[in-house]
Amino acid sequence: MTAIKHALQRDIFTPNDERLLSIVNVCKAGKKKKNCFLCATVTTERPVQVKVVKVKKSDKGDFYKRQIAWALRDLAVVDAKDAIKENPEFDLHFEKIYKWVASSTAEKNAFISCIWKLNQRYLRKKIDFVNVSSQLLEELPKVTEESVPSGENQSVTGGDEEAVDEYQELNAREEQDIEIMMEGCEYAISNAEAFAERLSRELQVLDGANIQSIMASEKQVNILMKLLDEALKEVDQIELKLSSYEEMLQSVKEQMDQISESNHLIHLSNTNNVKLLSEIEFLVNHMDLAKGHIKALQEGDLASSRGIEACTNAADALLQCMNVALRPGHDMLLAVKQQQQRFSDLREHFARRLASHLNNVFVQQFTQALLQLYNRSYFLSVPGHDQSSTLAQHSVELTLPNHHPFHRDLLRYAKLMEWLKSTDYGKYEGLTKNYMDYLSRLYEREIKDFFEVAKIKMTGTTKESKKFATLPRKESAVKQETESLHGSSGKLTGSTSSLNKLSVQSSGNRRSQSSSLLDMGNMSASDLDVADRTKFDKIFEQVLSELEPLCLAEQDFISKFFKLQQHQSMPGTMTEAEDLDGGTSSRQHNAGTPLPVSSEKDMIRQMMIKIFRCIEPELNNLIALGDKIDSFNSLYMLVKMSHHVWTAQNVDPASFLSTTLGNVLVTVKRNFDKCISNQIRQMEEVKISKKSKVGILPFVAEFEEFAGLAESIFKNAERRGDLDKAYTKLIRGVFVNVEKVANESQKTPRDVVMMENFHHIFATLSRLKISCLEAEKKEAKQKYTDHLQSYVIYSLGQPLEKLNHSLKALKLG
Repeated sequence: MTAIKHALQRDIFTPNDERLLSIVNVCKAGKKKKNCFLCATVTTERPVQVKVVKVKKSDKGDFYKRQIAWALRDLAVVDAKDAIKENPEFDLHFEKIYKWVASSTAEKNAFISCIWKLNQRYLRKKIDFVNVSSQLLEELPKVTEESVPSGENQSVTGGDEEAVDEYQELNAREEQDIEIMMEGCEYAISNAEAFAERLSRELQVLDGANIQSIMASEKQVNILMKLLDEALKEVDQIELKLSSYEEMLQSVKEQMDQISESNHLIHLSNTNNVKLLSEIEFLVNHMDLAKGHIKALQEGDLASSRGIEACTNAADALLQCMNVALRPGHDMLLAVKQQQQRFSDLREHFARRLASHLNNVFVQQFTQALLQLYNRSYFLSVPGHDQSSTLAQHSVELTLPNHHPFHRDLLRYAKLMEWLKSTDYGKYEGLTKNYMDYLSRLYEREIKDFFEVAKIKMTGTTKESKKFATLPRKESAVKQETESLHGSSGKLTGSTSSLNKLSVQSSGNRRSQSSSLLDMGNMSASDLDVADRTKFDKIFEQVLSELEPLCLAEQDFISKFFKLQQHQSMPGTMTEAEDLDGGTSSRQHNAGTPLPVSSEKDMIRQMMIKIFRCIEPELNNLIALGDKIDSFNSLYMLVKMSHHVWTAQNVDPASFLSTTLGNVLVTVKRNFDKCISNQIRQMEEVKISKKSKVGILPFVAEFEEFAGLAESIFKNAERRGDLDKAYTKLIRGVFVNVEKVANESQKTPRDVVMMENFHHIFATLSRLKISCLEAEKKEAKQKYTDHLQSYVIYSLGQPLEKLNHSLKALKLG
């Protein structure tokens, strides 16, 4: 261990000006044995630093290397594990706990004793020694005497005396000289005292020679002293010059400090100017609206395509300037506040101008449409014309006016409407209500006239033709409508106002002709031929075909013009309790406040309901008229309406068209069920005269007519299931009532009535091949056969007695 200690002192600690005091061979607890050394060291320079150093052999094994060092002041606890029994394990608590196992208990005890002494000598903060024997702490470590010589002890304790007996290792030359000297004296080893006396004599001789040499060189010493004095004078002069230079440099230093401070201020000023310029450029680039845009917003032409494009670009630029994300502190600048106020004034002015212009466009389009509508109505209302000639002239006029030109003109303003929606929702909502108000009245008139023409074509005559003569003249009516619209549109320019309901002057004078048409007497199906029913089918199909594209086109326009398709959730324009007939709301709200609607589709649907509120009542009136003309028309209407409902649901199940047609389909289906019930009731009400003979019953013939007509109508139809259910009800009613009439007949034998009617029913079902009535067809055949045999056996009489007996024998056999 001593050799290792000297090697470590020489190779590791001496180059670092450190002294090795104690060493212990250890390995980490619980791991494979990788031996290393823990060394307690002190520095040779003041202030003294005490360390615990971990040293290990290199991987090659030919030298040692320093791995890690801890300051002794960072050591908190020394845990020896057991103060009574010998145990080589111990722990050192630094920033974390290090567990060690010494190669022997003696080395561990010596190392712990050394740590205790160093702690007592150098550290104010005392280390906690746990599980350490008190006797061990009182002993001086054995390695201290070897490692710390007296001179070292004096130096590290802070004494003033210098170490005089420090051990110093001889170099190679000194060792060679000593060996030569000892070889020259034979008794150098055997008689050390004689050798020491000899060396003393020789030293005296050398001292004397040295003194004589010094005395002989007195002259050179004097010369040397003079030179030293001159050198000192030169040094004094140099010091004076250096002092003057230092004073000069001191003034230069002050000037350089001032220049450095000035440069710092200049750099700071430049940095601030660059940042200020960046902020100004940001505000100028993002909050400066071009003069052309300002002019477009203030005076731009909203009637031409080029003017609309310029206003759209200007509005977008204004919106970008208003929505710019300002940096912290910008909103406190007066110029920014003034610019924002200017933008707000421009936005308010342009929004008011845009809303007024669009309202005027609505009024202009409404006026044009009214002129066209009055032209057509006035032509129909000219007194003195023969009604049949009027119908002939208008045989191809069962069409609804095309609003595509109006939509095309308004779609140019779609982007501006989107801008108005995001900047001033109050005016946007006002325009929305205005549009719905205008269009609802326009469509109401167009659709009512359209249905009047359809009803005239269905009936071929009308009792209401004289009412057209009482209409106000078209010029005065249109003028009244236009003045009413212009008067109410002025209220739109308010920030939170909306248009009042328009009062239509002539709507009270014209009522639907359906009421008079429905007063016509019932018409039996037998009075109408197939051509009349085909005519009704074509007219009804044309009505639905005209309504469907009209609704789809208007819905598409609303979605594009009012920009509803771009938002999943959009505030509504109508309350939930709005009356669809009158257009009034049971709950009032402040104009400009968005109303909650579940989605954009709900808002579009609400607008469509308000605009086309007359479609469903008019369709119901037309359906009632068709059912009044011929109850079998419900078959045509059920097939046509079902097809159009199915088509509309494939496009959008929640659309206005799908919902409206679905509601009407319920009415048609109700009329169809009523038709079936009426036929069954008529079967039950059939009365047979006691004096007349009974042949093919009327309801049996009517069933044949119904089945033939239904099969031609419901071929490949979607509602075939409804017809099959009706077949089942009708055939059961036919069977029951045939038996009932046969039982009540007095003039015609029961078997004859049963045989003839069931044979007719069987023939009808065989010819039509109705799959759902296969069981009833077999039943009809069986009843016909049974009653035929019964009639032959029991009712033919004596002329066929032998045949009668033969049939009885066959039946018994």
